[in-house]
Amino acid sequence: MTIDQNLLVLLLALLLDRIVGDPQWLWSRVPHPVAIFGVAISYADGQLNPSSLTGHQRRMNGVAAILALLLLALAAGFVFGRFFALFGLAGILLETGLVAIFLAQKSLADHVAAVAVALREEGLIGGRAAVSRIVGRDPETLDEPGVCRAAIESLAENFSDGVVAPALWYAIFGLPGLFAYKMLNTADSMIGHRSEKYIDFGWAAARLDDVANWPAARLSILLIAAGAWIRRGTSACREAIRVAMRDGGLHRSPNSGRPEAAMAGALNVQLAGPRIYGGVLVTEPMINNSGRDVATSGDIEDGVSVFQASCMVLTGVTFGLFLCFL
Repeated sequence: MTIDQNLLVLLLALLLDRIVGDPQWLWSRVPHPVAIFGVAISYADGQLNPSSLTGHQRRMNGVAAILALLLLALAAGFVFGRFFALFGLAGILLETGLVAIFLAQKSLADHVAAVAVALREEGLIGGRAAVSRIVGRDPETLDEPGVCRAAIESLAENFSDGVVAPALWYAIFGLPGLFAYKMLNTADSMIGHRSEKYIDFGWAAARLDDVANWPAARLSILLIAAGAWIRRGTSACREAIRVAMRDGGLHRSPNSGRPEAAMAGALNVQLAGPRIYGGVLVTEPMINNSGRDVATSGDIEDGVSVFQASCMVLTGVTFGLFLCFL
């Protein structure tokens, strides 16, 4: 497809995902494409990451594994793209449905909003259970403001790598770019952490994922700021950009801190800081230290509102670019 066709499909996919999201009735019957990627990654892990190898051997195997997985994803994207091209308008609609599967607007908003609902209706126990579905940290260590911060951080981070990045990679490179990005992002979530088992084997996946998410994380700042302007006014827009520029680099990830800092500025709350993952304390500075130190369920709902407006801006930008390339 040409870039104008990519933009048309992306525009339709963003609208479809915003309305339909991830239909559970479908994924309860057939495997989600990301789950298929996960099977391939698990196979590579089982074959190439035995405990008997040295750290250097594991690192080299990890490099080979992620390159092979990316080539597999690129090839699959190319085949699907060529196949859909055979069917004209029907092919465009089929590709739209496939691209929408890899976006996370509605599902992310629903999961994060559910945390606010659980806190109000079921208290801290319900909030911890709801937030455990979207974050990796230990929910039992979180008080109510901690649950709220975790939900808002997940919302901001996943806006970048669950909405903006796949949209960007598809717009530029079509299905091969989208498939390769999602394979890489899935690999990072599965083997890219710093446990003893994966610190070497997952090194290449983690570093490449940092590179792949670099442009989307910076673009997310502008989109969140625009969403904040729509929902909360000029001051919130200005604070989103100011805090992102000042505190975006405080996060241990070279990318996650950017959208999180923008959202922190937009909502005037503190985010990040010390957290516990798998029983291990991760000490990081607070993002937006001058903001409110107690996040509430209302802040979660405000964050979802800003997120939805940011998604709307992304859709508008896609439409504008489509018109420019016509």
